[in-house]
Formats: sequence, structure tokens, C-alpha cells
Amino acid sequence: MLSSRQSGPPLFGRLVVIGLGLIGGSFAKGLRERGLFFEVVGVDLDAQSCQLAVQQGVVDRCESDLAKACQGADVIQLAVPILAMEKLLGQLAQLDLGDAVLTDVGSAKGSVVRAARRVLEGRLARLVPGHPIAGSEQSGVEAAKADLFRRHKVILTPLAETDAAALARIDLLWRELGADVEHMDIEHHDQVLAATSHLPHMLAFTLVDSLAKRSENLEIFRYAAGGFRDFTRIAGSDPVMWHDIFIANRDAVLRTLDAFRDDLDALREAVAEGDGHHLLGVFTRARVAREHFSKILARRAYVDAMHNNDLIFLAQPGGSVKGRIRVPGDKSISHRSIMLGSLAEGTTEVEGFLEGEDALATLQAFRDMGVVIEGPHHGRVTIHGVGLHGLQAPPGPLYLGNSGTSMRLLAGLLAAQPFDSTLTGDASLSKRPMNRVAKPLRAMGAVIETGPEGRPPLTIRGGQRLTGMDYEMPMASAQVKSCLLLAGLYAADSTSVSEPAPTRDHTERMLRGFGYPVSVEGNTARVASGHKLTACHIEVPADISSAAFFLVAASIAEDADVLLEHVGINPTRTGVIDILKLMGADISLENLREVGGEPVADIRVRSAQLKGIDIPEDLVPLAIDEFPVLFIAAAYAEGRTVLRGAEELRVKESDRIQVMADGLQALGAQVQPTPDGIIIDGGRLAGGEVWAHGDHRIAMSFSVAALRADGVIRIHDCANVATSFPNFLVLCQQVGMRVAQEGKA
Repeated sequence: MLSSRQSGPPLFGRLVVIGLGLIGGSFAKGLRERGLFFEVVGVDLDAQSCQLAVQQGVVDRCESDLAKACQGADVIQLAVPILAMEKLLGQLAQLDLGDAVLTDVGSAKGSVVRAARRVLEGRLARLVPGHPIAGSEQSGVEAAKADLFRRHKVILTPLAETDAAALARIDLLWRELGADVEHMDIEHHDQVLAATSHLPHMLAFTLVDSLAKRSENLEIFRYAAGGFRDFTRIAGSDPVMWHDIFIANRDAVLRTLDAFRDDLDALREAVAEGDGHHLLGVFTRARVAREHFSKILARRAYVDAMHNNDLIFLAQPGGSVKGRIRVPGDKSISHRSIMLGSLAEGTTEVEGFLEGEDALATLQAFRDMGVVIEGPHHGRVTIHGVGLHGLQAPPGPLYLGNSGTSMRLLAGLLAAQPFDSTLTGDASLSKRPMNRVAKPLRAMGAVIETGPEGRPPLTIRGGQRLTGMDYEMPMASAQVKSCLLLAGLYAADSTSVSEPAPTRDHTERMLRGFGYPVSVEGNTARVASGHKLTACHIEVPADISSAAFFLVAASIAEDADVLLEHVGINPTRTGVIDILKLMGADISLENLREVGGEPVADIRVRSAQLKGIDIPEDLVPLAIDEFPVLFIAAAYAEGRTVLRGAEELRVKESDRIQVMADGLQALGAQVQPTPDGIIIDGGRLAGGEVWAHGDHRIAMSFSVAALRADGVIRIHDCANVATSFPNFLVLCQQVGMRVAQEGKA
């Protein structure tokens, strides 16, 4: 149950709830227990419901007279059936409601608003339509629960006329009940609910009715397995309520039903023709889409909950770094394997695929564009390529989570497709700059619209003829380079990209691996259209960015000796090794080999006395993601370390220069951040508290710092480590590092 509010007077006078069923009763009971109102009054036509509501503490009192109940009300909640709403609104329109705010709980908002506009002229500013997405298999006021809405969505759909103060009041009430409140356009709400709630109920009702009215199908019910029972469970819902909903939300339901009917017809044709490829595509997309988005939502719920509760790592001083480990697969290569495998002719097999949220977002985007992809299962993925011109228009926006790589590289691929596409992401990705790819793509002839200040979402208009270009990049960025090279696969003439400093070249290497010619001369890479990609086998090596935490850990720990297995050592990614060696690190490469066009090695690291250096600027782009943990190495090195030319660090998941400087200073280090870098005087670190600001690399870097610290380092806001490097703590414990989640050590 929800706990009572802190002591103090109620915020509001009277709450009136009209309709004391499960939803209305739970709303009333929860707010009554929270003490937000001086009085909670119920109205219901059923006398027994009113009696139970008072007895069970749902309301303070019940009234049968609507005018008497609403007199002096601050908030009036309308929790009656959809088709009864217009009549109730008409009755309320005849009353003097003062400044009361009206709200409702109906699942079809368009019909409520249309009714309100007909009868509530002059009161629309005080109307806040709402819809809690919560329920129970039980019904009636006797099932009312004060915590029914806790961690459930509540969607508010304010009108243009809705007063901001009225909206804020209703928003506050739902949040007090523990709900996750969102605001949404009315038409969008009805379309979303038609697809996610109304259509499934209609299909369940129809299937059960279709089988039940044929006597010969009695055995279907007799021998029905769990899947049938699970799917048709919702056909046990209230028929009258769903009758009302389908009538009220008719237009949106019909649009969704028509789209589904088209898909069902295509599926029937595939069965009739024995088209197994089509069937595998539908079933694979459906299964993995459900798993993919369920995982994202589950992880997000976990991360949100952990952020709310401040997930803390406790990193103890001491410990050791010994043994053999293999860190997760390379994210950059995982992304590109899906992209090029999808555009290849034939079937591509991938091993070692990183099953992290970013790479899965890329995988799901190509499924949405008609590519049949099996897996991932234990890092194995099978991609049935469609060729360079085989992608299909996605059914809606492509959601890319927090993956900047996915968005920037896809922008290049989609710029020349015959269909429109929209790329969206989460709140963090929506703050990342995208003009760095949009501007050069526009110069090639692409039509791309961005959000304010060049940020997502990106809308890319299809059917454009791209022209090749010779582009001089103003900054070193592998994502920009890769985006333009991928666009060049479709452009007239050749496309070249020249970079001011070397960046990771996974795209160039993988294009060659798929048989596509790429020329590289100095700092310039060039492609021309007119060739094809041919399916191949890809083995994804371990990610050197993930290995970097253990490279530094073994370098600074006492008596350390660790072997990191099968790590990608692409020369455009080994800046972290080069910098650590310049600082005196004892690092050696063993069992060197090439796998799928990428150099791989086992990396052995032993303890060493590090010294401060001026980091060569030509190494900065080759270690851009590893600098947070390199700052930890610098903090323990003898002398001063200076970094310049790394302004890119200020626009990562956090301002990594400032956040690391703040944390190191809190632990007693002598640190001076600069606009494009940092100056660190090495020495010792004390224990203390630092904040990761939701940046996984910051959290893991300070976990490494504890190995030589004088006390415990308590690291706040570490939830995102679970989404980027889920077995980080396990590997830490495996090699002997003493870091764990607070409360689970």
C-alpha cells in the first residue's frame, strides 16, 4: 500500500468521484489515504456500491444527489462508462461548479472531448481528459486498491484550451498515486490504444465467438493448450464496456483493423503459396520485436527505478587483478555487421554479436525494414540479406534508444532509399548533435529534417538522387565518415571522406570483407556505387573499449597479471594501449591473428609504475571513449598528465571532462579542466563520494580507481552500467577487484 503523506494540512478541499468501480474507487481510496483532500465524496447509482465504499474507507461519504455532491468541489473525477459520459457532462453543465477541475478515466479520449465540446461550452479550460492504463481481473468498488496505479502509465490528453494550473493539479494527483504520467495528443492517444489494447480485445472476442458457434469445434476448447488460453483470456472482459469502447473509438479502431487485415491477407497468401521466407520474416520479427522492446522497457524500468533510488557502487580499496577474462563483443563491429549483412546478397552468419541495447536497436531497425534476421542467441545471428536495394519502408518511426551510432550511420543508408523514414531515440539521444551528418548529406542531395538545433528526431525524405562528393571533415569522427561512405554506396560518381586525424576504420574493413571495393590513401577513404555486397562470415572480437577498464586496473594494482582474451586491436582503436605504454604500462600482445578482416590478440597486462605525459594529439581520436579510465591512470601516475584537443568529450553521454574532474577533485586529486582537455597531477586518491551522472564509463572508471585509493569510493548513479556492460561487476569479482552494488556486497 502507499504510505501516508507527511504530516500537514490537505492540499485541496473536496474530491468528488462519480462512478465507484475499480478505477474510480481506487483513485478515491488512494488519494484519501494520502490525505490530499479534506473530504472525498463518492457518487454511484448503485446503493450497495456506495455502502461498501464508505465501509471500506474508499470515500468519506456518498451522495445520490449530483448537485449536492459537487457543491464546493475542487476536483471531479468522472469514472463512468464511455457512452454514459455525454449525459453526465450535460448534467454537470447545468450546475455551478465554481473552479472545480473536471477529469476522467476513459480509454477513448476523442469521444469524451467531442461530447464535452457539445455541452461544456465555457468550461473547457477546467477539463483535463485522462486515461490510467491499469486494471485488475476483479471489478467493482470492493476490488479498489490504493496502490492500483503505482508504476502504471497514466496518459493525460489536455485540450488546447486546458488551463495550465488545472493540468498541473491532475498531474500532481496521479503522481501522488505513484503513476508514471505522460501527456499526449488526443488523436495520437486513441490511435495508440486502438492498436495496443482495443484491437487485441476485438480479436480475442472474435476468435472465441468464431470457434464457439461451431459445434464441431468443441474439441478445440477441450484440448486447448496454454497459448490459446493466454491469448483468449481477455475475451472474458466486460462485453458492455468493450461495446462502448469500440463505438466510442470507432475511427481509430477501423484504421488499425484495416492495417491488420492487410497483414493477415499477406500471411494467408504466404501460407497458400508455401512462402516460407515470408512466414519466417513475420514470425522472427514478431518474436524478437516483442523480446527486444520488452527488454528495453524492463531495463528502462530498472534503470529508472535505480536512478530514483540512486543505485550505488561501493568500491573497496585493495583487491587484485589476476586471471583470464573475455569482455563483451565489440559494439562498433556488431552495429556494422547487421547493417552490411542486411544489404548483402546471401546469408551472413555473425558470431560474438554484442547483445547490448544499442546493437539490438540497429538489429530491430533492419527487421522493421523487412530484413529476416534470426537470433541473437548466445551471440550468434543469421542475416538473410536483401541486397543494396531491397529494404522496405518501415511501418513507423525507427526507435534507436540511446544509440548515436545507429542514428548517424542509418542516416547515410536511408538518405537514398525510395521511402521516407524517421529516426527517433530516447531522451538522452534526443539531445545529441546530428547536424554533423545532416549537413554533408544535404550537400549530396539528401532531404533531411531535424529537430531544434539539429537534434533528433531525423526525418529523411525518400526518392532523392545523391551525388558523390569529396568531403573534408572539420572534426575527426568515425560515425560521420561511416555515414557518408554508406551514403556513397548509392551516390552517382564516387564519394571520398578525408579526416583530420585517423578514426576507427571498421566500416572500410567490413565493406572489403563483404567484397565491396574501398580505396584508402592516407587520410582519405573513397567508395563508388555500382558494386554489390556479398554475404560472409563475421566473428566479432571483444571490445577494446570494455577491455580498457581492466588494462588500467592491472596497470595500477599491486602484483597484477591479467590476460584479456580475443580483443580487437584494430590500429584505429588502440590509442588506449599506446597512451598507457607511453605512461610506462607493461602491456604485451599475444597470439596475434586476423579474424574477419580485423586484427585480434590476447592482451597481457602486469603492474607498472606509470608516469605522467603530454598525450599526443594524434592519439586523441583513437582513444576518445577510453579517456575517463585513462584519467584514473593519470591520477596515480608520477608527475603531470596533460590532455588537449579532446573537446568531443564534452558532448558524450555526459560532459566527461567536467564530470571526471569533479569526481577526481572530490577524491583529493589536483585537477584542472580546460575547454578541450584536462591537466592532472598524479599522486594518491582518498576515499569519498562521486557522481557518475548516469554515464556508464564514469561509473566504471571510478570503480577501477578504488584499487589504489586510501578509502572506500562510493559511486552514485550507476544504473546505466547494467545496460552497457551488464557483467562488469561479475568480471571485476572474477579477477579480484572489490566492487559491488551497495546492499549486495
